[in-house]
Amino acid sequence: MTASELTIPQAEPQKVRQPRRPRVMGAGKQLHAGPLTYVVLAVFALVSLAPLVWTAIAASRTDRRLAETPPPLWFGGNLFKNMERAWDEAGLGTAMFNTTFVAATITVSTVLFATLAGFAFAKLRFRFSGVLLMLTIGTMMIPPQLAVVPLYLWMSDLGWSNQLQTVILPTLCTAFGTFFMRQYLVQALPTELIEAARVDGASSLRVVWHVVFPAARPAMAVLGLLTFVFAWNDFLWPIIALNQQNPTVQVALNSLGTGYVPDQAVIMAGALLGTLPLLIAFLLFGKQIVGGIMQGAIKG
Repeated sequence: MTASELTIPQAEPQKVRQPRRPRVMGAGKQLHAGPLTYVVLAVFALVSLAPLVWTAIAASRTDRRLAETPPPLWFGGNLFKNMERAWDEAGLGTAMFNTTFVAATITVSTVLFATLAGFAFAKLRFRFSGVLLMLTIGTMMIPPQLAVVPLYLWMSDLGWSNQLQTVILPTLCTAFGTFFMRQYLVQALPTELIEAARVDGASSLRVVWHVVFPAARPAMAVLGLLTFVFAWNDFLWPIIALNQQNPTVQVALNSLGTGYVPDQAVIMAGALLGTLPLLIAFLLFGKQIVGGIMQGAIKG
């Protein structure tokens, strides 16, 4: 038998098992909510709206009716009358103007300074940046009540008692805002984009205006909303620093609860008036704010 007649058996090629691919929903398909989802959302909506609805019901009744048992569960006919009384007795015209000015100033300054500080902590390299960031975060752990006495003494030494700058100055920037913007810009702002702007000859101010601010716009909108709501509802420091001659809304509403027998219906009407600007602002800008949150989530 010659070598050419010999047949050498060849091994069969082994089949490589491909890993099983997970089933991924197509990009064009959307998830559909079931009936249980609508029930849960409806329950949460009712629980969230219950305090506001009760405030409106109580504001439309008389104080005698609120003291009866069972309490009223539907609106009455004294809403506008009680609102007018609350507006006149608390001086809400001046209070609304003061609060709008204070809240707007605090919001603009906090968003601006927190964005700049957050950008510095997120993308700039400088000595002791980690230590400074830890000190900034550490201030969030200090109860604000501890700063009331020294802050009041400081404002008195400056001669700013019962003036709006007393309320504005301590909150021009917050540690929470700085930390919030830093955490957002770490992921939402690529370092390569900043380096490209530097290569093109952009100055630091131009980088901030044309690169940092557009990238941080969604987070700035969220921080602005939270800051405005906090500044509008702030009570502790304004009640100490201001008086009834130059009040904010919360200080003015505090005067409605004084007296031998406070009128609960008028108090509720004043509280409703103090809440309406926030509701109107959210109705006007809520879509843009939610869109900014979603845009930031997609970028992150």
